[in-house]
Amino acid sequence: MTSTSKPRITIVGYGSQGRAHALNLRDSGFDVTVGLRSGGPTETKARADGFTVKAPADAVKGAEIVAVLTPDMVQPQLYGEVIEPNIAQGACLLFAHGFNVHYGQITPREDLDVVLVAPKGPGALVRREYEIGRGVPSVYAVHQDKSGNAETFALTYCAGIGGARQNAIRTTFKEETETDLFGEQAVLCGGATKLVQAGWETLVEAGYQPEVAYYECLHELKLIVDLFYEGGVTRMHEFISETAQYGALTRGPYVVDDNTRAQMKKVLTEIQDGTFARQWIAEYAAGNANYKSMKQADLEHPIEAVGKKLRANMKWLSTSPQQAQPPAAALEPQTAAA
Repeated sequence: MTSTSKPRITIVGYGSQGRAHALNLRDSGFDVTVGLRSGGPTETKARADGFTVKAPADAVKGAEIVAVLTPDMVQPQLYGEVIEPNIAQGACLLFAHGFNVHYGQITPREDLDVVLVAPKGPGALVRREYEIGRGVPSVYAVHQDKSGNAETFALTYCAGIGGARQNAIRTTFKEETETDLFGEQAVLCGGATKLVQAGWETLVEAGYQPEVAYYECLHELKLIVDLFYEGGVTRMHEFISETAQYGALTRGPYVVDDNTRAQMKKVLTEIQDGTFARQWIAEYAAGNANYKSMKQADLEHPIEAVGKKLRANMKWLSTSPQQAQPPAAALEPQTAAA
């Protein structure tokens, strides 16, 4: 490695996070190359954005930092067949999620620095906040520090994408991976989705209009989440009625009770002991039949048809920042294959 000020960077993958990282780093003065397979769906987009695009094997050869921003499940093969044979001696290998390193799917070469930089937001937000002079908070970690400068490289990259404009928090690959998976499964994606669906079903089964139930259990959830985002539970209490507060304080524990907490602990245990990782790796290797079936059932839930009809009349959605770009995997930084 020749420099820690403006190292040459290759971004492998150009999905939601990959594009945002590449654009932000270039605007921060870095020499950025994008590694993509020829003819892939994102090659045209990267070239249109003005980047030098090379096949991944060629792109990583001259890089001082190689950022792997492809989906988790394609990374082991990509690393073994393309990156490891071509990445320069002593270069820095960077991930946006610790899954493969933490669960032993990738064992990086011993001469490499190995770090993690994970923005806590989707790529569209990472780009938008950078453009207006702010940044999405990020966490970073060092797994392997061969050069003695691994933390510096992580923080340099973090600053380049705008993450260091906020308070970048040092973590570990273990902590980032396990907390990220838990948040997705128990609260943000799995927990929230099932809570919304169960609430809607409860009202509809009791004879209430599906459209009214949609507004109460799904649509208005954004209002509460925005308050959480801006100022935590404290801000929510400042803006909801006393009736809503009393109902939340007295009836919330009906829903999230000791059994719910026990189930959350089970989710966490299966993340910590590798059960979830083994299941997901096996599912992917077998062709994803169960995953596709379960996802399709989610997409075909009756609340989706009701919501589609109601949202057709919400003209403001077509001009919102979130609608301008697909919200591709806010919680999974690697969203497009190389």
